[in-house]
Amino acid sequence: MNSLLYCSVVLIWGTTWIAISLQQGSVPAEVSIFWRFACASALSMAFLLLTRRLKPLSLSGHLLCMLQGVTVFGMNFFCFYHAVAWIPSGLESVIFSMAVLFNAFNARLFFGQRLTRNVMIAAPLGLCGILLLFWRDLQHISGSPQLLWGVGLSLLGTYCFSLGNMISARHQQLGRDVMTTNGWGMLYSTLAMGALAWSLGYHFQPETSLRYLGSLFYLAVFGSVIGFGAYFILVGRIGASQAAYSTLLFPLVALSVSTLYEGYEWHPNAVAGLVLILVGNAVMFYRPRPAAKVVEQH
Repeated sequence: MNSLLYCSVVLIWGTTWIAISLQQGSVPAEVSIFWRFACASALSMAFLLLTRRLKPLSLSGHLLCMLQGVTVFGMNFFCFYHAVAWIPSGLESVIFSMAVLFNAFNARLFFGQRLTRNVMIAAPLGLCGILLLFWRDLQHISGSPQLLWGVGLSLLGTYCFSLGNMISARHQQLGRDVMTTNGWGMLYSTLAMGALAWSLGYHFQPETSLRYLGSLFYLAVFGSVIGFGAYFILVGRIGASQAAYSTLLFPLVALSVSTLYEGYEWHPNAVAGLVLILVGNAVMFYRPRPAAKVVEQH
């Protein structure tokens, strides 16, 4: 089950970077995020109500859902939608891969979880692999204030994503249903982003092109409802640090799609990066087999 959830998250979220890039254009980022989670929250709530799976929440539960909505469904995407104007989406995915380190740090800070040897070995391997994958792209980026803004926003968005992970882990520790907390979190995010867009004087008319509406559908249904549901269930099953390691594999999916449709060339440094990521992935989930017991014959 864990493997299925893990692969689903990697494949879905690995392709959302492309869908987000298709959202760039005449529609402000705040409005695009509003429509994404308006659709996602409506679908989630409708499903929960029809199946009678919507669980009651206390006031403190709703407050945590609000905070989860603002961090992981709101500020996270607000930062990345704006950062793509200054840095390539590939570099965004590199920075987002630091979620594995932020989650390990925050799990230690908020829950007192110790950093395991697997995390300490796997995270540097994966991050070095990601840097090797994009080394040629990084060499062509000259230092500039725009680059710093893009990197800073991406780091802030990644940390907000990590904080949302901690909130989801807390929900599950208290026995709250993942689908219910996600549904409310997405609804509160919709309200927050709608209020922000309204305060900035933006209109809420979405683009009617097939490209925009198709990417919106994919981001709402697969990227949000299914992707976040699978990811937060994974957080509850294997922990935030290990679940976040899936973020190190997102760029691999994006590069595979780019190879097929954009002619991406695999250079030696990219191959070396791929090897490091796969090794780090194996280390993260490695569990030594218990020694076989010797049965004495009498």
